[in-house]
Amino acid sequence: MSDSVLNVANVTVVRSGNAILQDVSLTVHAGEHWALLGPNGAGKTTLLKMLGAFEHPTTGTVEVLGHRLGRVDMRALRAGIGHVDPRHRPNGPLTVREIVLTGATNTAALVPRWQPTPDQLAEADRLIDLLGLTHRRDADWEILSQGQRGRTLIARALMPKPRLLLLDEPATGLDLAGREQLLERVDLLQRTHPDLASVLVTHHLEDLPPGTTHAMLLRDGRALAAGPVDEVITTPNISYCFDHPVRILRDERRWSVRPAQPQLN
Repeated sequence: MSDSVLNVANVTVVRSGNAILQDVSLTVHAGEHWALLGPNGAGKTTLLKMLGAFEHPTTGTVEVLGHRLGRVDMRALRAGIGHVDPRHRPNGPLTVREIVLTGATNTAALVPRWQPTPDQLAEADRLIDLLGLTHRRDADWEILSQGQRGRTLIARALMPKPRLLLLDEPATGLDLAGREQLLERVDLLQRTHPDLASVLVTHHLEDLPPGTTHAMLLRDGRALAAGPVDEVITTPNISYCFDHPVRILRDERRWSVRPAQPQLN
C-alpha cells in the first residue's frame, strides 16, 4: 500500500481566462514536510487550497488522502485535514482550550449542547502543552499575542488527529520571538508525530522549520523545482525563482539569505 497522502498530477488552474497554475505535479508521502516557496502571485495559495480540498483543478488530477477530488464529498474529506489559516477568527469569546476543542467539531464556535469526551479533553490539553501554551490554557483569544494565536490554531488543527497538516504562512505578522517560538514548536511537533505529513506555504526562507524535508519552488504558476530540500533550496534556484541574485546559507538546519556579493566593510 502506498504511503502517499497527496498526489497532484499535471494540474492546471484557470480563473477568468488566466492560468494561475500550469502543469504542476506533486507527491507527498507520510512523514514528509514540504515547503511551497515562491514570490507573491506564484500560485502557492491556489495549490494549497486544492491540497486542502477547497478547490478543484481545471485540468489534471488531485488525490488527497487517497480520494480524488471530484469523486468525493469535499467537506467530509476536509475533516481529515488539519488546515491552519492565520486569518481564522473564533466565533465569539473563547479561551485557548475552547478554541482547540472546536477542532474536534470543525466549527468556529463550540457547538451548543455538545460536550467533549474525557479523551477529547485530554487530547486538547496534550496539544496545548505540545505547542507551549499550558500557561495560557484559560486565556481569552483577544488577549493572546499573534504568536500565541498561531500556535493555538495549530493545536486546533491537530485535534482530529489528521494525517496531513497544511500551514498557510503561519509566521505572518510575528516578531522575532514569536516566530522562533512557533518554529521551535513546529519542529517538536514534527519530531513527535513521525507519520504526519505537512505542507507549509511561505516566501521567506527564514520561516522554514528546521525539519523541512522537501520543497517546491513556484514562479508564474509553474513548478521550477521539487524534491529533497537540499537539492531544491540552492543559491541558483532561489535566485531564479525570485528573480533576484542572492546567496543561500544553512546553519543548524535553518536557512538564511544574503546578498549575492559579500558586502565590504
